[in-house]
Formats: sequence, structure tokens, C-alpha cells
Amino acid sequence: MTITNKQSGTNVYEIADGIYRISTPVKIPSAGGFSFNQYLIVDENPLLFHAGLRKMFPLIREAVASILPVEKLRYITLSHVEADECGGLNEWLMAAPHSVPLCGGVAAMVSIGDLADREPQILADAEQLHLGEHTVRWFDTPHLPHAWDCGFLIEERTATLMCGDLFTQGGDGLPPVTESDILEPSEVFRQHMDYFSHTTNADVMLQRLASTNPTTLACMHGSAWRGDGAKLLHSLAERLST
Repeated sequence: MTITNKQSGTNVYEIADGIYRISTPVKIPSAGGFSFNQYLIVDENPLLFHAGLRKMFPLIREAVASILPVEKLRYITLSHVEADECGGLNEWLMAAPHSVPLCGGVAAMVSIGDLADREPQILADAEQLHLGEHTVRWFDTPHLPHAWDCGFLIEERTATLMCGDLFTQGGDGLPPVTESDILEPSEVFRQHMDYFSHTTNADVMLQRLASTNPTTLACMHGSAWRGDGAKLLHSLAERLST
């Protein structure tokens, strides 16, 4: 792990081949230790998953710049419209003049088409996007865990699922990647701060994500995770059905 800003503790770590986790720890009174993560795919057309909070833009930009020139970014994408996912979007579009917002159709229609300073590129459900050596595929997951426009990306070569707010973990000093259980810590967090919409379609969507057989889960809050991702997603589906 490389710390790119000593004052904030912002750090970078390669969680899979060419995929870097950028993480900034914070203190939230209701949650204790917490982290905001972004994921950078380094390729011919680099992609940043989550623009991050607007006020954190300088920290995230500094971290990205430690890996590649910021102006080379091609895609700035998000799971759904929320400040911690797209607050810094326009700052990225200014810093990377050839970049475009990348999102699902609902996000483009109801928010990003107006919020962003450049027109978004839309990914349809199950559509692939080739970045060079890496290929990502978009999955619409409305209201899972929340927001009508929600969706996730899987990078198919490394089987890395960028799963947004699923498996959110609070706490201090968490490792950048873990093979330990993250379901129980995320369920404890959810009991204290329930951020799920409890859509009746959750089981179907989780089973569909599980069918991609991810081996790395790139969580937006807390550690990334390595292991049998399909099994973990099935276990989450069981919890949500009770």
C-alpha cells in the first residue's frame, strides 16, 4: 500500500492486475472509522469507478496522478447518483479533457445528462466496453442496494466486480484487500444504518451478479475482498430474503 497524502491517509493499492483501489479514511460520528474508495483501471482507455466527493477531489486526483497522468483518463463512471460517487465528476471532466461520464441509462436520463458538463456515454444492461486489455460489463441493478439508477461493473479478465455499496464495512485500520469474511461486518453496519431499499427483485439481481463468478469484490466502503464471490453474493441474497 502506498500512502499518497500523509495528512488524510489517502492511499493506493493494486487489488487485481491493472486495477487500483484508492481509499481515503474518515471519521463519521455515527459509524466510527469509515472509508471512501474509488477504483482505477489502467489501460489504453483508463476508467475511474466513482468520481468521489467534490471536496475530496484534490486527494483523489493526487492518488490517481501517482499511477498515471490524470489527463489520460477516458471514462469517469458511477454506480448511482450520490455525492460520494459523482460529487467530483465535473472536476474530473475539467482535469481530463478527453474523458466522458459513463453510466447506465436511468442515471443519464434523470441526472447525469443535466449535472455533467459533458454528455454521458450510456451503457445498456449487459453491454461490454473494451478498454484495451480489460473489458468491463455493466449490470443494471435498480434499487440494489438503493437508487433507481443503480448498477455495477465487472471487469471480466480479472473477474473483479465493482460492487459499489454492497458489503459496506465500517471500522478503522482495515486492510486494502482481505480474504476474511465481510458479510457479517457489512450486515452489522446495515443493522445500524440500513441503506438497503429492500426491493423485491434483490434476489434475482444478486443471483445474476453471482453468475459472473467474481473472484475480487471492489467495495466502495471498507476492504476489497478476494475469494468465491458467487458464494458470498448467494449468502447476501439469503440474508435479504429473511
